[in-house]
Amino acid sequence: MELRHLRAFTAVAEELHFGRAARRLHLAQPALSQQVKQLEQDVGAVLLERTTRQVRLTGAGTVFLEHAHRVLREAELARESVLVTERGERGELRVGVTGVITWRLLPRMARAYRRRYPHVRLELRPSVFSAAQVSALIDGRIDVGFLRAPVPAGPLASRVILNESLMAVLPQDHPLAGEPEVHLADLADEKFVSYVSMQGSALRDAAVHACFSAGFTPRVVQEAPDTHTVVALVGAAVGVALMPASAETLQIEGVVFTPIAGGVDVRVPIALAWREGDPSPVLAGFLTTAEEVLPSPGPGSGER
Repeated sequence: MELRHLRAFTAVAEELHFGRAARRLHLAQPALSQQVKQLEQDVGAVLLERTTRQVRLTGAGTVFLEHAHRVLREAELARESVLVTERGERGELRVGVTGVITWRLLPRMARAYRRRYPHVRLELRPSVFSAAQVSALIDGRIDVGFLRAPVPAGPLASRVILNESLMAVLPQDHPLAGEPEVHLADLADEKFVSYVSMQGSALRDAAVHACFSAGFTPRVVQEAPDTHTVVALVGAAVGVALMPASAETLQIEGVVFTPIAGGVDVRVPIALAWREGDPSPVLAGFLTTAEEVLPSPGPGSGER
């Protein structure tokens, strides 16, 4: 039994005329008659009574027509489902996110993507540090990630979507807290609070590099596992920190965020990363939407 047999039978059953059914299916009438006969042999019953004047359904044919309609509908739904999936309009996408700034970017991106692909399920996979996302991408545990650059080349492809500025985070009673800007060199003798050194924090690396560029090595007196804790420790006057501007949205009491002055490069790129050569049409749709919603920044651009 083949779908063409079911289509032949349903056409004749609906038209009750072999000639009209043949024209509807763009078949020669003998070919159509042969397909109906083959179907009757397969099911082991006469489905149509034929005379020189009329065609009508038998009792078995009436019952079988209902099932034939159902099978053909399911076949068409299956075909459409495959095509929709192939176009990236149905499926699942696992999205890694890290850092306060990505939670600010993600709603805008997710809204635009859901408008275009309402049947794709976005599964968010948060992580504290970018290194964990890189591992998850390489291992196939996520499909795309918002993370702090740089992203290792080779197995991964990436595109910078934002340059975020680092700021000096000071206790509110710090002597420099009231200044409009702070030179990094003025913090050379300060105690610093930072992320845990062994957890692969791109932000920690960027902050240390900025201090090196200003001529000193930061003296880290306490490490913390996440942004909330780093800023809270600054509020407790444990030390100062260099944090992305987006951390100010945490609104933790007792701290002041102050821009960094001078020629030191204190920008931290945010990138979108994915596996190089991933053929997923769902991923392709996400990346295309991201190019429009989150275009790459121009040279020298940054965000406060």
